[in-house]
Formats: sequence, structure tokens, C-alpha cells
Amino acid sequence: MAKKKGPLARIEAEFRDHALGFPETHEDFPWGERALKVKGKVFVFMRCADGTLGFSVKLPFTRDEALAEMSAKPTGYGLGKSGWVSFTYEEDDEIPVERIKRWIGESYRAVAPRRLVELLDGPKPKAPKRRR
Repeated sequence: MAKKKGPLARIEAEFRDHALGFPETHEDFPWGERALKVKGKVFVFMRCADGTLGFSVKLPFTRDEALAEMSAKPTGYGLGKSGWVSFTYEEDDEIPVERIKRWIGESYRAVAPRRLVELLDGPKPKAPKRRR
């Protein structure tokens, strides 16, 4: 008989599937924690255990907005100085699923090679040439 997943495990699976939907991503399990990577570089750390869902993402553009969340804090080990933000949610917390998916996308774009980001967003427009 299959074990039923609780709501946090289902949300973790949704975030995992979303992250793995980006080009050339894979997962790894360093330190017993799920790490979602692109080209060997982590863009999401995630863990779900003991009634808690936690994850960390790199947010170069929305870091300050994200840190305003009650569940957010700068990521430890010096990563917070580089724009990483960690979130922790308990079973009864309201989890902003769509906002978190946007943050996962921002984190992917922050660490992925430009050619992979261009697969999602198209090439960046070139700056107009300056006349002399």
C-alpha cells in the first residue's frame, strides 16, 4: 500500500517538478538535502521533514521583497550576502505557491548560463550603438 503524502510533501513535489522543468536541470542530495541544479550549480536547496518545508533560493532582484515575508531570512553560511534567501513553512502556514515558483524561476535565471536563460526568455536586446 502506498503511503499518503501530507500537504507539505505534495507542495515540495510541486516545487521540485517546477524546478526540474527548466532546461538542463537535475537534482542531487548533498548533506541529505535536495539540491536542484543547472549545469552543476545549485539554484534551489529544499527539505521537507518533521512537519516543516524549507527551501533556499538566490534572488538578485526580489531579495528585499522576499525578506519582508514572515517565513524568510538571509541564508546562512555567508550565502545571504550573495542574495540567497531561506524560507521555512509549517503544516498550518499559508504557502504562496505561485510566488515561490516565480522565485524558483528567478533563482534559476540567476545561476544558469545565458544560453539556457535565452531558451526561456529569448535573447536580450542589444544596446543601441552610440554615435560619436
